[in-house]
Amino acid sequence: MTDSWTDPATGTPTDAWPDAPTDAPTNAWPDPPTYPPTASPSPSSSPSPSPDVSPSPTWSGSRRLPEGVVAVLAPLTACLTALVGLTAWTTAGGAGTPARIEVGIGQVFMPYADKQRTAAFFRITNTGGSGDQLLSVTSPAAEGAMLSRHESAGGADSMRMVTSAEIPAGTVVRMTPSTLDVMMTVKGRWQVGDAVPFVLHFRHSGPVQTVAFVVRPGSGKESHSSQG
Repeated sequence: MTDSWTDPATGTPTDAWPDAPTDAPTNAWPDPPTYPPTASPSPSSSPSPSPDVSPSPTWSGSRRLPEGVVAVLAPLTACLTALVGLTAWTTAGGAGTPARIEVGIGQVFMPYADKQRTAAFFRITNTGGSGDQLLSVTSPAAEGAMLSRHESAGGADSMRMVTSAEIPAGTVVRMTPSTLDVMMTVKGRWQVGDAVPFVLHFRHSGPVQTVAFVVRPGSGKESHSSQG
């Protein structure tokens, strides 16, 4: 091995070696950076993926409903409150319950002096929460039955036919010769103690069947008060 080399620029051999460039690599390596020691994972354990944890929401101040929602909820709450109150009132037997009509056994006067006109009297009870109206009275043993009301004004008594009679809620209406009665014409001949069938027709409660016993006028068996 010789120490000479051929210069590629001139093609001539020479013993002088060119100077090494100043930026040539050297055998001296920089010191490696230092890092904090880390624990080596165990060979038997595999790294577990980190759970996807969403950040918890944080609230600042108090929550408030939008004004539009409040405007809708206010009347709705009021309506529900009124509905609950009305339901409790109806359940307790207040207004709104239908009329409940009961007609007791009545009396009818025995015609006298060969006359066919007479009057019948009934006791009507309304235990419901609404009023009703008596519209008419019919009987297979009489004809031309009409409601008649007797009034007294200035010492003079008067009688007029009416098309209906009010039966208020929670009251008892008793027909009498001096207040309200049923005027009619008798069919055939009656005897004291006979039971005469009648049907009382009400606006809301419909027809109600009953009977009236034949009594002598002035016997004291008819009622003496109109409403209780």
